Amino acid sequence: MKPKTIGKIAIDFFLTVGLLLLMAYELIGEAVHEWVGTGMLLLCTIHHIINRNWISHLQKGKYTAFRILQTIVTAFAFLSIIGLMISGIILSRHVFDFLSISDGQAFARTLHMLCAYWGLVLMSVHMGLHLNTLMGAMRKVLYISKPSLPRTIFLRTAGFLIAAYGMYAFYQRQIGSYLFLQNEFVFFDFNEPLIAFFTDFLAMMGLFASIGYFVSKLLRPQS
Repeated sequence: MKPKTIGKIAIDFFLTVGLLLLMAYELIGEAVHEWVGTGMLLLCTIHHIINRNWISHLQKGKYTAFRILQTIVTAFAFLSIIGLMISGIILSRHVFDFLSISDGQAFARTLHMLCAYWGLVLMSVHMGLHLNTLMGAMRKVLYISKPSLPRTIFLRTAGFLIAAYGMYAFYQRQIGSYLFLQNEFVFFDFNEPLIAFFTDFLAMMGLFASIGYFVSKLLRPQS
């Protein structure tokens, strides 16, 4: 496998871990949240540099239904990252505290929450749209060359169960109220074990990644 491909997989892995940590804002502490967020910004920058060829070809070629969807999801995910970066700097009390920004705190807090939860959805869908590529890379890493019915059944069953639990977690944690600003304050249960929090959010990421994956299959039947 090419070093570039390995790098992409590694960055995607750390972005996933970082996203989970960032969603646990109150549970991991404010300072840790800011440093992880700064690291995520760096990883996102590297991710875009590695994929600069895709960006440079935006004005070239035919726009199929899949390409249109991919471009829209990527664009809004990028906007959510920009929103998180700007609002995070305004709200910072540790990493960027030296900037001494005092104006716009209320707006920045709302923007940060909105971009965080929509970012979770959009980045998960984005991963799902590229799941075929990731699975192809993993097959090479694990030296899997032939299809296997038991493996296919196992993976699809696991994917279904994760997505089903993700739907439950989405409803139970009232994520929709944050996405549409019905609730501007995020509730955290400080007695909740971190593993339970991460399990719920990982399942929700799996849910939206599954949606992205199956939509891509509909739009690209040959993939």
